[in-house]
Amino acid sequence: MGSAVAGVGMSTRTWPTRERRESNPIFSDRKLKFGSFQTNLDSACIMSDLEGRHHITWPNTVACAKLADEMEFEAIVPVARWRGFGGKTNPQGPGFETYTWAAGLGALTQHPSIFATSHVPMYHPIVSAKQSTVIDHITNGRFTLNIVAGWNKPEIDMFGTAMLPHDERFAVAEEWLTIIKRLWTEDEFDFTGKYYKIQKGYLEPKPIQKPYPALMNAGGSERGRHFCAKNCDVAYVAFPSNEPDDCKRHVDAYRNLARDEYGRALQVWATAYIVQGETEKEALEFHDYYVNQKGDWEAAEGVIETIGLNAKTFAPERLAKMQSSFIAGWSGFPLIGTKEQVVDKMMMLSKAGCDGLMISWPRYEEGMRNFQTTTLPLLKQAGLR
Repeated sequence: MGSAVAGVGMSTRTWPTRERRESNPIFSDRKLKFGSFQTNLDSACIMSDLEGRHHITWPNTVACAKLADEMEFEAIVPVARWRGFGGKTNPQGPGFETYTWAAGLGALTQHPSIFATSHVPMYHPIVSAKQSTVIDHITNGRFTLNIVAGWNKPEIDMFGTAMLPHDERFAVAEEWLTIIKRLWTEDEFDFTGKYYKIQKGYLEPKPIQKPYPALMNAGGSERGRHFCAKNCDVAYVAFPSNEPDDCKRHVDAYRNLARDEYGRALQVWATAYIVQGETEKEALEFHDYYVNQKGDWEAAEGVIETIGLNAKTFAPERLAKMQSSFIAGWSGFPLIGTKEQVVDKMMMLSKAGCDGLMISWPRYEEGMRNFQTTTLPLLKQAGLR
């Protein structure tokens, strides 16, 4: 147990505290950690008119969370989205706001870290700090905050907020996060920066996790990588290719930057999608069906155009060729084949240095159930779980 320190206007009441490496499963020592990804949004990670794809209802998202809990996944990770990408299916249009969604799932699960994904331009830091604290208490120290500096201009326009230049967005995020960390750890304080001014900043109770909740960021540009390495516990990366050596170099670059420039340890996670069949041919045919025959190519083009204008995660020449990858699984690493091939590819990513994978399936709940019965036992035999 810990206690708040008494100060001006402060309470002398005590609040529960836990060392976050004990309470938050993203710090577990499992060789390869897992998270379910994007179950708060319609269609989840695919852009396809596939029958049986994820439809966003509360019972559907709870069913996926319960499966992640049963399999002892370390994370349940949402994507913050305020409008969809059009096309014939408008993928990611209907969806649940991530803080409120996380609070609900936090009360219904026991094992995974429950993430909220927060766009810096859309949330004042005092609000984000308070909401994060509530979820941390609901989950007894299992909350993780995923920070997004902001890249989706149509969404930012919807809020009537100016779209700042790329590197300046991370300068805003630095101030935003500085305020949040101070609210989580300090008594009343003043703050005057370039973008925020806080008068008598105050937050009680403090989060359960000490020193504060875990943090993730997906910065892929040079500026974004430095923000992540300096401030966060987990980097969510997009690989430059699917070649093992390229994956390893990419993971090493993040981890080395954190260690050499900032003296910090940094976990590196990636996103991946699973298309599994009894045979490799069956898996490849299903992939072709939902991507090439049922894919929403107009929506995928909209994603690529938006990212290309406002973000620097992918090289332009690679981004132009990524429509099918976004349709298949939000540009994640493809895990296509038999259960044995899926396990082999996960082993490769682990050997490349990945600490965790945020996984999705084209038919989400069906895919999770199949993974639970057929693939997870092999992963345990392989020593990955």
